[in-house]
Amino acid sequence: MAQPDLKLDVAGVNALMARAFPDAPVEALPQVTDLAPGRAHIVRAYGGGMLRPGGVISGPNLMSLADTAAYALILAHIGDQLMAVTSSLVMNFLRGALPGDLHADASFLRLGRRIAVCDVKLWTESQDRLAAQATVTYAIPS
Repeated sequence: MAQPDLKLDVAGVNALMARAFPDAPVEALPQVTDLAPGRAHIVRAYGGGMLRPGGVISGPNLMSLADTAAYALILAHIGDQLMAVTSSLVMNFLRGALPGDLHADASFLRLGRRIAVCDVKLWTESQDRLAAQATVTYAIPS
């Protein structure tokens, strides 16, 4: 697949995400740290309330970051279209995510005019020790 062009840079996507979620505490809002055509890296700083019994980061936190990473990737490529919405999220939990900053790498499997499908890989320890993988589909408004 030919990689689409970026319409927003890192600062532009972070500003757009802050505008899209004005009630989110700043510390809870993941930050885009790197963008390239067809790819995005975002980080959610580790904080209280992220752990489940057993001392690993909870599934809802992992799922939220996967969805947010896909949304950030899409916005970086389509621009200010905040009404893009999740239509599917399939999550594969691979191992417990140990306490620490939560990282997500998102890439396109497909970016069309009406739909985008993203592959998202998540980890805390190392990119070589994935905690989860998600396939996230978004509907893009016409």
